Formats: sequence, structure tokens, C-alpha cells
Amino acid sequence: MRILTGEQYKEEQRLDVTSEQDDQALDESVLEIIKQIRANGDQALISYTEQFDGVALENLLVTEAEFAEAKALVSNEFVEALKKATERIKSFHENQVEKSWFTNEDEGILLGQKVTPLESVGVYVPGGKAAYPSTVLMNVIPAKLAGVPNIAITTPPQPDGKVNPYVLVAAAEAGVSVVYKVGGAQAVAALAYGTETIRKVVKIVGPGNAYVACAKKWVYGDVAIDMIAGPSEICVVADDTAVPSFVAADLLSQAEHDERATAICITTSEKFGEQLQEEVGKQTETADRKTIIEQSIKDNGRIIVVDSLTEAFELVNELAPEHLQLMIDNPLEQVQYIQNAGAIFLGNYSPEALGDYLAGPNHTLPTSGTATFSSPLGVYDFMKKTSIIHYSEQALQDVADHIITLANAEGLTAHANSIQKRKGE
Repeated sequence: MRILTGEQYKEEQRLDVTSEQDDQALDESVLEIIKQIRANGDQALISYTEQFDGVALENLLVTEAEFAEAKALVSNEFVEALKKATERIKSFHENQVEKSWFTNEDEGILLGQKVTPLESVGVYVPGGKAAYPSTVLMNVIPAKLAGVPNIAITTPPQPDGKVNPYVLVAAAEAGVSVVYKVGGAQAVAALAYGTETIRKVVKIVGPGNAYVACAKKWVYGDVAIDMIAGPSEICVVADDTAVPSFVAADLLSQAEHDERATAICITTSEKFGEQLQEEVGKQTETADRKTIIEQSIKDNGRIIVVDSLTEAFELVNELAPEHLQLMIDNPLEQVQYIQNAGAIFLGNYSPEALGDYLAGPNHTLPTSGTATFSSPLGVYDFMKKTSIIHYSEQALQDVADHIITLANAEGLTAHANSIQKRKGE
């Protein structure tokens, strides 16, 4: 894991230009998949599943028997942990539930906002390199709390043609019985436009690989999406109070997600940086996902030595990381200096993995610097708001001339006439 100064890191990032040619090839591939799904429905889904996943499916929908089989395959310990996670995620997100409201501060005027749950949501749950039952909980529970009546999950099938049992048990625990054995861009297209089996939804949420993210980008506008998620990211700000073995373990916890994941430590101590470098190498050697971690750390893992916490926080706000750990003295006092981060973890005993599974806040977070303007997934993502306006005749008369003046200033004389007709003059 390379050690750089803050200036060296910024220069390295400036020179790192994404290949437009690769992006164009991805777009063309995904657009063709979307086109085929819209034209050929289930037939195209089955064909792509055989092509990309090596599975010849007869049925796209998970059956009740498959749910029952999955329950028998998982341990009681897993179910207990799942229930505890469900309880904490639900407790946190209940605070985000919004209600309709109305105000009538002026006589003859009623204003308000009607809050309505979305009618249907599709949750994409990744497969491939790992299984993600936690993603099921983090996406479904807020939607349930919002009151969404129709929730469906899509996830790639395993080589045996079945869905990972941990994912199915999580779906059942979260209250979702509609699960489709479909992954990739084709799953996003099916949710966006519908097929013979898969019902069209109004919003698609959940993380995925580059194809999934690209497909969400292209269907946006026809349906809503949560975000276009990039590879996982972690940034740790550490001083001499941090434990090198803890920081190394936390960096590797994100590096194991994907070869493109980013793991960065910003430290005010050169000595700590050297200790961390050694510890990362040591822990990588014994990691189960060593190959993935090695590539991730080589390409995107950095230890950045800075002169002060002020410089560290400036760099953090430029990076706007998905996960930020403040492993420094009195971290709660320093939170005020952080403007851009998806989630902030304070102290040596609040690792990112805690947030992934059991703390309660959502682990679906803005990536790729989008924390500068985006928020974690929440109940609010599954609700829409409608303005309510009621004026009595007299209340309208009181403001009619102002409206006419503004409408005429914009050259919208029909707007002005709409009010003039009601003046009764």
C-alpha cells in the first residue's frame, strides 16, 4: 500500500483519466440489452441469464417451495442475527417517516403537502462475488415503512439455478415474497419496462456492478432510481490514538468487495502510516479474498500523510467518501468540520462493518464523490409529495392584482387572464 503526501495524492488523481472508450463500449452493450428486453421480454431474460450466469432457467420467479428450502439451509444463528439487524434498521428508519401536513395561517387559505408512498419498487440485490442479505434489509425495510404496497427483488441465480438461501431468508424476514432470478442490466430493464413475468415498477433501488449502474442511468426518466452507485469506498482519518491493526482490517473490509474498491487512510503521523502499511500487508496474506484485495489495494489503496487534521478534513471534503471513519482523539468534536461523507463512524470501536449490518442507519450510500449532494437511502426515497392549495374567493381577490402584474411581466397573458376572469370586473 503506497504512502503519499496530500499533494502527491492530488496530483495522482489529476492524472487519472477514465477511458471514454470503455464507457462508450459499456453504454452500447447495456443499451442493446435494454432494447432486447423491451422487445422480447421473458425470452430475452432467459437467454441473457444463460449467457451471463450459465444457468438455463425454466421459471424466473422464486417459488414457495424454494423459500421453504432456503429456510432449512440457514442456521438458527443467522436467523437470530437477521432479526436483530431488522429490529435495529427498522428502529432507526422509523424516525424518517414523514406525514402529510396542512396550514391555514391566513383566513381563506389552506396550504399543505400530501405525502404518498410510491406504488411499486424493485430492489436489485447483487450476486456474483458475494451474497448480500444485508442489502435486502437496507432497501426493503425503508420501503415498507414508507408504505410501498408492491416490492419485488431481483437477484442473479446461483449455478444451480436457485437464489442464495441467505438472500431468500432475508427477503422473507423483510416481508417480500416476490423474488425474481434475474441479474445484471437485464434485470434493471425488466423492472423498468416489465415483461410477461416481471411487473413494471416506478422506482429501482439497490447497488450492482458497472452494468447495473449503467442500466439504471439509461432507464432513469422512465422510472426513478435511488442513485448510480460506484465501487465501495472507505476513508479513515487516523492519528496516534488509532490502532494500526484495526485500521488495516477496516480498509481490507472494503477492498474485499471489488477490485475497483477504494481504501484510503489519511494520517497525521508518518510513523503510523508505516505501521499501517506493514499491517495491511500482513493481513492481506491471510485474507480469504486475497486476490481481490491485492488488486484493490494496488490500484486504489493509499496511505496519505498530512501535516494536520485541518488538511486531512479538507482532503476528506474533496473526496466525499462513501464511508468515513474518524479514528482520532475526540472524534465527536471534529464532526463539525466534515461536510461531505455518506456515513461517518466515530472512534476505534465503530468500524464500517458495524454500519453494514447492525447499527441501524442505511448502508446504501452515495459513492464516487456524490456525497457532495446526495444522502443515504431512507424512507424519504420511497415517498412522493404533492402540494395542496386552496384559496377562498376573497383570498384570491386580495392577491389577484399581484398575480396579474407578475404574469404580464413574463409575457404570459393567458395566465393573467385566468385571474382576471375571476375578478368579476
